[in-house]
Amino acid sequence: MRYVVGEPDVLVIGGGHAGIEASLATARMGVKTVLLTLQPDAVGNMPCNPSIGGTGKGQLVFELDALGGEMGRVADQVCLQSRMLNASKGPAVHSLRMQSDRMRYRAHMKTILENTPNLSLIQGEAVDVYREGNLWYVATRLGAVYGCKAVIIATGTYLDSRIIVGESFYSAGPDNSIAAIGLTDSLKKLGIKFFRFKTGTPPRLHRDSIHYEKTESQEGDMPPVCFSSLTDKEAFRDRPQKKCHVVYTNEKTHAIIRANLHRSPLYSGVIKGTGPRYCPSLEDKIVRFPDKERHQVFLEPMGEDTVEIYAQGLSSSLPEDVQREVVHSIEGLEDAVFIRAAYAIEYDCIDPLQLRPTMEIQDYPGLYGAGQFNGTSGYEEAAAQGIVAGINAALQIQGKESLVLPRSSSYIGTLIDDLVTKGTNEPYRMMTSRCEYRLVLRQDNADRRLSEIGF
Repeated sequence: MRYVVGEPDVLVIGGGHAGIEASLATARMGVKTVLLTLQPDAVGNMPCNPSIGGTGKGQLVFELDALGGEMGRVADQVCLQSRMLNASKGPAVHSLRMQSDRMRYRAHMKTILENTPNLSLIQGEAVDVYREGNLWYVATRLGAVYGCKAVIIATGTYLDSRIIVGESFYSAGPDNSIAAIGLTDSLKKLGIKFFRFKTGTPPRLHRDSIHYEKTESQEGDMPPVCFSSLTDKEAFRDRPQKKCHVVYTNEKTHAIIRANLHRSPLYSGVIKGTGPRYCPSLEDKIVRFPDKERHQVFLEPMGEDTVEIYAQGLSSSLPEDVQREVVHSIEGLEDAVFIRAAYAIEYDCIDPLQLRPTMEIQDYPGLYGAGQFNGTSGYEEAAAQGIVAGINAALQIQGKESLVLPRSSSYIGTLIDDLVTKGTNEPYRMMTSRCEYRLVLRQDNADRRLSEIGF
């Protein structure tokens, strides 16, 4: 039994990084907004790398901050380590990367969402989206129906998603959360074209089981650099930073992987989705680069109050027993205790060639897409699309001119232009090399370029 529960101006589906920025943008522009999410306690989750920024991505965060976004401010508040990547090169490719406290990031974002005027954070699973007259309607699995002037779909990697580890696979979202089932079919009925993409994540290890004397230490920058122009720079410089560490795979590691490729769902045909070239699994790296003697593995803390260590570089979908053998073959990780196994995740996303530069889906006025729903990868790419979708949804409702960022204006403009004009056949990742205007679109001038048009 369906029943009408309300008529907000905008309904945002999904509480990840895209959904957060979209809903904050609309609400702060004075538009009544509902953010519908599967789990309100998990808004702003970082199911993969517990960090914000990176090469090409740090630029997006600075630009997001200039437009009025929240990601950079919260990253500063929960920073564990700040490092400027490519510091030995020219300023055009300097890219800030921050190790972040994953749980505190989520908690900060939830508090902000709950205390933003015009915004309601509500638990629910959207299963149907349809249009009647001048309104869009979104129905939840429990029968609640919202009528609204605009809908922003920011479902991340949850649409009909399944987790795959070796011979095991099952319906689930990131971190073994529930998958969003049914919404893809509803959108396909509208005529929207979908792809099937795949991404993955490495194991999490117990901090106290690592032999740090066998690792290389990686310190943060002193003084540390922050993302947001609103962050107290003096206070930020005084905050303590955590160390990261580096270890390396070896020939024994590679031999274990080669001997078990027949058990890899990536090569056995179990995985059907297309994965990212620029963030391959460890088994993919061993196959694609057979002459490479070793690969870096970064051991990164996941928070102040947890013993979990993120093993960046060991992304895999191999069976759990093989994962353990692989990890224990690495010097420094001989006795590493697994807290979470690595996994691959497949999910549905749309062909971004169906989008306008405003993030509105062509032929469907008032229906917007943002984030991994649009075929991208990464928290930063998602947040950048989210804020543009939110701004444009609000402007459309207010009868104002849309915001379109040209490539020459920003990395965000480059990202969106790539999506809507070139499309993508894999999860799209932002890189400095994609931006032909990078010499003038630096991190250090994002405020001067974009603050005037921010909300």
